[in-house]
Amino acid sequence: MKKIIFFFFLSIFGYSQNQMPNIELNAISGESVNLSTDFNEVDKLYVFSFWATWCAPCINELEAMHKKYDTWKESLNVEIIAVSIDDSRTQKRVKPFLKGKGWTYNVLLDSNQELKRALSIVNVPYTIVVKNSKIVFVSNGYSQGAEEELYIKLKEL
Repeated sequence: MKKIIFFFFLSIFGYSQNQMPNIELNAISGESVNLSTDFNEVDKLYVFSFWATWCAPCINELEAMHKKYDTWKESLNVEIIAVSIDDSRTQKRVKPFLKGKGWTYNVLLDSNQELKRALSIVNVPYTIVVKNSKIVFVSNGYSQGAEEELYIKLKEL
């Protein structure tokens, strides 16, 4: 009986970590976006980068990816989505923060941290790569040069 319960929980955990959850978030523009239906182009790589305005490593990661993004798009069918986990207290800083950055990413707001909880994310920066609605790669943390490692991984997918 214990083995059956263990495998049941393992299968639920494995499923929840392999599928992008069916959750709606607001884009920075105010429109509602559904993660499972709006980011499901066949064979396209979606890089979801979870960040916050108060997280220096998150900003460094997004800045580094921004510098490479045009090159990545030339050789890969890829889209980067920056998911802010700023809560209702700090969410008002997101729009002014973005004005000075010039990032061309889609920016989503996970102000209730529903997506963060659904994916069991503890710390940011946290990066998830989704292909064909399946999570195919996960990375936690950022160090200089990690964007090059991510690009190599994206080319393998």
